[in-house]
Amino acid sequence: MHKDNAALQADIDAALTALEQEGELQRLRAKWLDSHYTTPPPMSRVDHVGKGRVLRVGTSGQNEPFTFYAYGALAGLDIELIHLIGQRLDRRIEIVDYNFEALIPALQSKKIDLAISNFNVTEERKKLIRYSRPYLGNDISALVLAPQPAAAVERNAIARWLRGVAASFHSNILVEDRYLLIWDGLKTTVIISVFSTLLGTLLGGAICFMRMSARRLLNLPARLYIAILRGTPVLVLLMLIFYVVFASVNIDPVLVAVIAFGLNFAAYSAEIFRTGIQGVDKGQTEAGIALGFTRLSTFVNIVLPQTIHRILPVFKGEFISLVKMTSIVGYIAVQDLTKASDIIRSRTFDAFFPLVMIALLYFLISWVLLQFLEYLERVTDPKYGRKAGRA
Repeated sequence: MHKDNAALQADIDAALTALEQEGELQRLRAKWLDSHYTTPPPMSRVDHVGKGRVLRVGTSGQNEPFTFYAYGALAGLDIELIHLIGQRLDRRIEIVDYNFEALIPALQSKKIDLAISNFNVTEERKKLIRYSRPYLGNDISALVLAPQPAAAVERNAIARWLRGVAASFHSNILVEDRYLLIWDGLKTTVIISVFSTLLGTLLGGAICFMRMSARRLLNLPARLYIAILRGTPVLVLLMLIFYVVFASVNIDPVLVAVIAFGLNFAAYSAEIFRTGIQGVDKGQTEAGIALGFTRLSTFVNIVLPQTIHRILPVFKGEFISLVKMTSIVGYIAVQDLTKASDIIRSRTFDAFFPLVMIALLYFLISWVLLQFLEYLERVTDPKYGRKAGRA
């Protein structure tokens, strides 16, 4: 819990003590730890909507049997336990899945009221956060690779490889409907990529206008913006916006991701736009004005089409970089493709298939969106119009 939340610590400790006395902790241990289940047991229903304010709980859903995904939803000992605590405290529980590294920043910025996971207690950490009383003692085991029986080894290497791929596909995609995690992550990645690009392009155009202005009041802030955003790692920017700027605001993490990536993309696109505009010969602008065009109409009808055609090859590269950079949004509790892959690997311990699958999906997203940009590049090419006319 947060360092200042002594009241919540007292409530949680009292609830844990009561649940232990009632035998609930022993029941949870028997169900999730001592049963040695082969398929996840069903979650116990807790039909309770608390009258008190919402208790926001952060966890990391990659730690079976405590907190993990089964059939597309969070399950495990910790998930059942926190709902029992909510029932006892008459609080409605809202669970948010973070990367483990992001749990403490989320707690300190008060994005969540409580973090539940396997934390080692140290005196140094006690100075910054509060711990509840321990509710479970864990044993530690070492992992070793399971030996493969000699009778199961196939002589045909290709057949063995195909059988392994089929087995991996079944365990990573079909078992427990894990394809739903991939589908949800795919939609989230596409949404963040597209809207970040749109925001970054519009904002980049405005920054470019300010950067090219002769007025220092506009020029200097634009230069400073570009220097800061291009010099700040995207992950740092993302976490600063979520945990600092919007620390006291209950905002959708996907929207925060769009804002962060849009701001970053704007800094690069502004310089791309400026280079493209300056690459158009000034004589064409002078000729347009001499023909009676205003400066605005000269820019729209003469300079802009040439600029778009010049910058699109570089713009496409930045766009692909943006799509790949969205893989870090798990740090602010967004379940994208990469987070879905992490969740699946935490269940199956298959080190390669989920990563290869996600790499292919990122390639597919990039390729599809790239086709649109390449079409835009063709139609803005003056030669394309003449070729189409002759055809």
